[in-house]
Amino acid sequence: MKKALLMMAALLLAPLTVSAVEYKEGVHYTVINDGPATAKPEITEFFSFYCPHCFNFSKTVVPKILAEKPEGVAFNQAHVDFIGKEMGVEMSRAFAVAHQLNVDEKMDAALFSAIHEKKQHFTNRDDVRALFVANGVDGKAFDAAADSFMVKAQMAKMKRDTENAKISGVPALVVNGKYRVETGAIKSYDELLDIAYYLAKKQ
Repeated sequence: MKKALLMMAALLLAPLTVSAVEYKEGVHYTVINDGPATAKPEITEFFSFYCPHCFNFSKTVVPKILAEKPEGVAFNQAHVDFIGKEMGVEMSRAFAVAHQLNVDEKMDAALFSAIHEKKQHFTNRDDVRALFVANGVDGKAFDAAADSFMVKAQMAKMKRDTENAKISGVPALVVNGKYRVETGAIKSYDELLDIAYYLAKKQ
């Protein structure tokens, strides 16, 4: 009898456990378009090198995403250009250049460090170029990439994706090109990631 009562209690509690991870549209996430999701599941972080929260996110949360994200889910990043006034665009260019030259990890860390730890003030593209050169990137390679079609195309896509997702603050996560995770109702980065993973598997 006691065993039966325990089983009944477990069954009664089960719906509560399930509902705890059923995140709600309009509360935990927003559908940003009525079209289909991306062909494959993906999580995209929108960020800015000028954002101190993004700097912290890059050190504490991004490594966790890369280590723990569900199998088959891609992780991408997109730089926004609405922070940093005129240098916001140049930082988006820097991010795209680093990607094209396959020095993303090194230069992302160098740019974040220069701005938030060394308090370096960037005023134009030459300042950004100097940082790339100081980190072992050939100046001519930087120049060629900075004005290349591929970099301009990546910058245009990041701007378009930012506008389509109605990103107004960073860091922000968009999942499958369809869902924007809402941060107003969350209490921790762990919950933020739980929502992102839930949405990545959402059909």
